[in-house]
Amino acid sequence: MNTPPNCPKCNSEYSYDDGQLFVCPDCQFEWDKNGSSEPETEQTTENLFKDAYGNILNDGDSITIIKDLKLKGSSIVVKVGTKVKNIHLVDGDHNIDCKVPGIGPMKLKSEFVKKV
Repeated sequence: MNTPPNCPKCNSEYSYDDGQLFVCPDCQFEWDKNGSSEPETEQTTENLFKDAYGNILNDGDSITIIKDLKLKGSSIVVKVGTKVKNIHLVDGDHNIDCKVPGIGPMKLKSEFVKKV
């Protein structure tokens, strides 16, 4: 069995064959098997944020909360269906910076929101 080449972006040895592409599980970089290490539609994963349904989020988007979220250290709960406007995307574990109506500024994880 042939071993796939190391990732050209992060040099990870754990890349794998996925049909027409090689995929790196460490940095999510994909490249063509035909030798092209830079696909035409490559996007940097550092600035690519997706909601719970795989929709790409951008600064200024509106989102809806898809799960009741309890705020740590308080009895406040952000309810399902709460609409948040004008989000700001940041790097980190909680990658959405926003103002939740009735609660105020907070950070959310993109896995608990849906793009409107």
